[in-house]
Amino acid sequence: MPRYTVHVRGEWLAVPCQTGTNTVRWLGKEAVRRYMKNKPDNGGFNSVEEVKFCVRRCKGLGLLDHDDTLEDTLEDNEFVEVGLPSQTLIKWQLFVCGLNALDFPFRYSKYQEPEKYIYLDGRSLTTKDLVNLGKGLYKIKLTPEAEDKVRQSREVIEKIVKEQTVVYGITTGFGKFARTVIPTSKLKELQVNLVRSHSAGVGKPLSPERSRMLLALRINVLAKGYSGISLETLQQVIEAFNASCLPYIPEKGTVGASGDLAPLSHLALGLIGEGKMWSPKSGWADAKYVLQAHGLKPITLKPKEGLALINGTQMISSLGCEAVERASAIARQADIVAALTLEVLKGTTRAFDTDIHEVRAHRGQIEVAFRFRSLLDSDHHPSEIAESHRFCDRVQDAYTLRCCPQVHGVVNDTIAFVKDIITTEINSATDNPMVFAERGETISGGNFHGEYPAKVLDYLAIGVHELAAISERRIERLCNPSLSELPAFLVTEGGLNSGFMIAHCTAAALVSENKALCHPSSVDSLSTSAATEDHVSMGGWASRKALKVIEHVEQVLAIELLAACQGIEFLRPLRTTTPLEKVYDLVRSVVRPWLKDRFMAPDIEAAHRLLVEQKVWEVAEPYIEKYRREHIPESRPVSPTAFSLDSLRMNKCVGTDHSDQE
Repeated sequence: MPRYTVHVRGEWLAVPCQTGTNTVRWLGKEAVRRYMKNKPDNGGFNSVEEVKFCVRRCKGLGLLDHDDTLEDTLEDNEFVEVGLPSQTLIKWQLFVCGLNALDFPFRYSKYQEPEKYIYLDGRSLTTKDLVNLGKGLYKIKLTPEAEDKVRQSREVIEKIVKEQTVVYGITTGFGKFARTVIPTSKLKELQVNLVRSHSAGVGKPLSPERSRMLLALRINVLAKGYSGISLETLQQVIEAFNASCLPYIPEKGTVGASGDLAPLSHLALGLIGEGKMWSPKSGWADAKYVLQAHGLKPITLKPKEGLALINGTQMISSLGCEAVERASAIARQADIVAALTLEVLKGTTRAFDTDIHEVRAHRGQIEVAFRFRSLLDSDHHPSEIAESHRFCDRVQDAYTLRCCPQVHGVVNDTIAFVKDIITTEINSATDNPMVFAERGETISGGNFHGEYPAKVLDYLAIGVHELAAISERRIERLCNPSLSELPAFLVTEGGLNSGFMIAHCTAAALVSENKALCHPSSVDSLSTSAATEDHVSMGGWASRKALKVIEHVEQVLAIELLAACQGIEFLRPLRTTTPLEKVYDLVRSVVRPWLKDRFMAPDIEAAHRLLVEQKVWEVAEPYIEKYRREHIPESRPVSPTAFSLDSLRMNKCVGTDHSDQE
C-alpha cells in the first residue's frame, strides 16, 4: 500500500493510499481532513470541501496538478506539502525551514546513491577524500582497527559512570558549570540538553556538499577512538551519512574554540531526531521523519556522547579542505590563463629560463616557470604568434607577465603549506576531555582550539588573493589599446560596442572586495562562556571568507580567460601553441566570440564553471606532463631581450671579415 508524508501548516501527517489511481486532489483533501481532525477548531475550517489548497513536492518544490494520479506523479513514501489559504506564495517558497528555493541546489533531486566506500580510521583521510565524500561519491565504513579503538575508549567512559567518578563533561556540567556534579540519573538528559542549548547558530544552512563534509569529518575524528562515543552510536551516525540524511546547520555561530560548538550541535540535533533535516528523498522535513523515511532511528545519547559529537574543529577544517582543493585547482589553471594572455600581448618567454629560477630555488616558482615553458615553448609547440614578434624591439615585459613565476609560485607554496596543516588537523583528535584507553583515564586539554586551521586559512586567503590581483592587471593590459595593440576593450566598432569595459570593472570590484576579506579574522578574539573560554580563534569566519576569496579569484580569472580568448580573435589567422589552442577551443565550446555587445554575465559564469570543474587544467595537463616526461631541451631563441657573448663574438667576427674584404 503506497504511503505519503504530507506537511500541512507545520504538522507532518502519514497518509496511506489503498490505490495509486487516486489523484493528487484526493491526497490533498485526505491530508486536510486528517489535519482538521487533529485540531479542536478544525484548523479554522468548516469542512474539507471549502478548503482551497495547492500541493507541492518537498523535493524541488514542484507544483502538482490536482487531476494527475498518484502513481504517475509520486514515489512511495514521497514527501509533499499542502498549502492552505493562510500560506502566501512567499511562505510556500520559504517552505519548511524558512529557506528560499535557491538556498539548496535542486540538482540533488537526481542524486544517485554511491556504490563505493571509503574506509575511515582517523589517520589517513586526505583533503581530496573529504571533498569527494562531500560530493556524495562514496559511502563510509570503519576499519576493524578503528572499531576496536572506539570500543576500548567507550569502556573507559562506562567505568567512569559506573564508579561515579567526577570527570568534566561526563558527570559534570560544561564551561562555567564544570564544577557542578550531575546525578547519575540525569547524565543522559545532560547530553541532550547540551545539544539543544548549543544549537544556537544563525544564517543560511550549509550546502549539501558542505554538510556531508562536516558529517564525514566528524565521523573520521570519532573513529580515532579518543572521544568515548559508543560503536553503536557511531554506526548510527555513519548510517545517516550513507543515507545522505543531512541536518540543518547554520553557517554562523562558531568562534572556533572549545570546538565549533554551534554548527556541530545543529549536526547532532538532527541525528537525535530534532530540528530540520534534508535528504535527496525527502527534501526538507522534520529530522525524525527524514530518518524514518530511510529506515533509521534517532540516536539516543549515552553519557559523554553529546559532547563527543559537538566538540572539535570540524566546521573550520571541513570548509578548509574545500578551500585548499579549490585553491590548488585555480592556482594550476591561473598559470594556463596567464600564459594565454602573454601570447596575446606578444610577450617573451625568456623570463622563464631555467637558470633564472634555479638561482632562486623556491619550489613553487620553479614549477610555475616550468609550466609556462611547457605551454609556450614555440620550438616544441610552434606558435605563429610568437614567431610574428620574435625580433621585435621590446627589451622586457611588464611585471604582470614577467613575474608570474615569482607571484604565482609563492601562492603554490602557500597552498602546499596550508594543505599540510589542514591534513594534520582533519586526522587529529580535537575533543575535550580526551579518552586514553591504554591509560584507562581521561585528560582535559585544549585540542579543540581552532588556532591552527584559523591561522592557515587566513594565510591561504592572503596568498590566493594575489592570483586575482595580478590577473586584474593583465585584464587591464588586454583591454587598454595603448598597452595591448588590440582594439579598445577587445571589441570592434568601439563606442557603439563597449566590449569588456565593465567586465574589467567587475574584476576590479572583486579584487577590492578581496582586500577587505583578506584581513585576518584570527587576529581577533572575544572572551566567551563567562571568561572560561577567554581566547578564541574565530576560525569559522576564517574558513568562510577564505572560500569567498577563492570564489572571487576564480571569477576574476574567468574574465581574464574570456578576454585572452577574445584577444586571439584579433590575431587570427595566426595560431598559438598547440596546448593553448586546445584551451581556446574549450572556451569556444561554451562561449562564442564577441562580434558585438551581448549579455555578458552568462559568458563569465560559463568560463567560471570551466575553471571550477578544472576543465582548463584537464585540457592542458597532458601537454605539460609530456613536456616533463620527455625532458625536452629548453629552447632559447635569440631575441633583443637577451645579451649573449656568443652573439657578440659572432658580430665581431662578421665585422672583421667585412674589414678584410674592404
